Amino acid sequence: MSTKTLASHRWMAGAKFQSSRKTIRMPSRPRGRPAATGMDALTHAIEGYITKGHCVISDMFHLEAIKLISQSLRGAVQNTPEGREGMALGQYIAGMGFSNVGLGIVHSMAHGLSALYDTPHGVACAILLPVGLEYNKTVAGERYRAVGKAMGVTGIDEMNDVEAADATIAAVKKLSADVGIPADLKGILKEEDVQFLAESAFADACCPGNPRDTSVEEIVELYKSQL
Repeated sequence: MSTKTLASHRWMAGAKFQSSRKTIRMPSRPRGRPAATGMDALTHAIEGYITKGHCVISDMFHLEAIKLISQSLRGAVQNTPEGREGMALGQYIAGMGFSNVGLGIVHSMAHGLSALYDTPHGVACAILLPVGLEYNKTVAGERYRAVGKAMGVTGIDEMNDVEAADATIAAVKKLSADVGIPADLKGILKEEDVQFLAESAFADACCPGNPRDTSVEEIVELYKSQL
């Protein structure tokens, strides 16, 4: 059986438009769409960097995206032109990476929250990102140093792997708090829904890419930790 590769300039985009001037600031809590969508983009980049399917090319995209988003998100939430421009580029580069290698349980767990409670997807991702990073630390923690370095964590090169991983998770939490994201799922998650949400997360398309193999029972405990 033979295969053929087909390509044509007719199938390629003649131009692409990515404009930071189209960003709209919404006066809600957390501070509008830039906060939620920006943290979703950061989750794309970090989960894509540690996913089982990561590769050299996707790593380059994800680390640059993490750097841009970490530098730009606070400004984007404050509606600065520099912040909007950096986020427009950062979220796009993150998409170029994760669309080729997949994500992990942070997205798996976030999808159900948005479907069941109408929680903004980026808010759900932001709350669960530190949870997923803590959970995956035993198998992917050595990769967190590069994430923290891209986020600008001071002195990370002098830290051991455990310290670097913890400092990276702390940096993620601080960025999330700085843009007004809640620290946990209190007021969002209902305990009676946890089993259903865990089963849904385990069946989610993003779950197999998680660096640490998981189970419904372990996802239940991750949700409960946020009550």
